[in-house]
Amino acid sequence: MKIDYNRLMHDEISSLENKPRLLLHCCCAPCSSAVIEKIKDYFDVTYLYFNPNIYPQTEYEKRREEFKKLDVHVVDIGYDHNDFLDVIKNHEQDKEGGDRCRICIAYRMDRAFKFAKENKFDLVTTTLSISPHKDANFINSTGENLSKKYGVKYLHADFKKENGYLRSTLICKDKGIYRQNYCGCEFSANQEN
Repeated sequence: MKIDYNRLMHDEISSLENKPRLLLHCCCAPCSSAVIEKIKDYFDVTYLYFNPNIYPQTEYEKRREEFKKLDVHVVDIGYDHNDFLDVIKNHEQDKEGGDRCRICIAYRMDRAFKFAKENKFDLVTTTLSISPHKDANFINSTGENLSKKYGVKYLHADFKKENGYLRSTLICKDKGIYRQNYCGCEFSANQEN
């Protein structure tokens, strides 16, 4: 049975009585653009930029700077690409979208949940599900597992629904936001270009 994560998100939003504190893990400004537009009125949102997978560091910094065009400040908890390489060790040659990507997604989401717990957020979610190249089922099941691990509620989402990805491309065009041509790591750059 396929789970409608978009409906689950709307159900959660409709049950809100106030604006809970939401930590939004942001992979990049293009993916974040339509997500921010969709959720900003319902939550007190903090934007977390934790993406040590991005290579090289100049690309990481360029992507981070693009958030200024969305008029949001991101919390950057550091860039350590060597740590990312340790996490995905022996998966460097995996096919794009395979185990290396799942390990990377789970690693970044884990750090977001850890940050949320340490800083007393009510909920956590990620912009990653807006990409047509990312598995929303994997992202949401990872969020569910991390919610149990850290005791912080997970906001289910499939942000590509309701033309989310299309909307992100239109926002980027309108605001002149740089859209990268690879997911982030050097291995995705070699496979996608």
